[in-house]
Amino acid sequence: MRLLSSMLILAVATHALGAQQPAAPTLQRVPEIAVSAVGETEVTPDRARVSIGVQTQAPTAADAASRNATLQQAVINAIMALGIPAERISTQGYNVYPEQTYDNTTRRSRITGYNVQNTVVVDVWKVEQVGAVLDAALSKGANLVSSLAFYSSQEDVARRRALQNAVARARADAEAMAAAAGGRLGELLELTSGISYAPPPRPMMEMARAAAAPAATPISEGTQTLNAQVSARWRFVPGT
Repeated sequence: MRLLSSMLILAVATHALGAQQPAAPTLQRVPEIAVSAVGETEVTPDRARVSIGVQTQAPTAADAASRNATLQQAVINAIMALGIPAERISTQGYNVYPEQTYDNTTRRSRITGYNVQNTVVVDVWKVEQVGAVLDAALSKGANLVSSLAFYSSQEDVARRRALQNAVARARADAEAMAAAAGGRLGELLELTSGISYAPPPRPMMEMARAAAAPAATPISEGTQTLNAQVSARWRFVPGT
């Protein structure tokens, strides 16, 4: 009986001690303002990459390849004569494929010749030379212009300007939101960025007509818009 009483007293004492322990503190979420913004800046391209090719046809693959090599070397020499070094001219693709025709008598296809395509990419560091490069290449036997892309050597500088514009816009939006909510911005909690580059489209049909023109080929690089996106979070300080 005495043992049972001692156990009951111990259980009651333990329960009482547990009841006296303070409750765990409740974490309160700090109010925040989160915004995303886009900054833009325009850049004028000062360089270009153009793909120029030579396509030849002959009864045999060897003859087509030999003729192609002669013409393509003449094209490269003409481009280099404009002051463009060999390290800025690289082979993009080389293809050999047969020409076939269907014989209704034998009901079979037969090879009538071979085509060879050799395409090089020329990195033009003076954008005003693009037209001259095309004219020189076409005059020496090039008959394919598959792409023309403009870019800026100052892209990093323009990208940072776009980021600055995006951050400034994000902060202005956040300050307006904080003021409308009756408070102000506190410390910056997070800032992240993303980047996208959107050059204007250049239709291939326009490029083909320009390349085929007998006069000097006119080329306009236009301008390109660089977009930068940022996301930011600030602590919101309520008004007093």
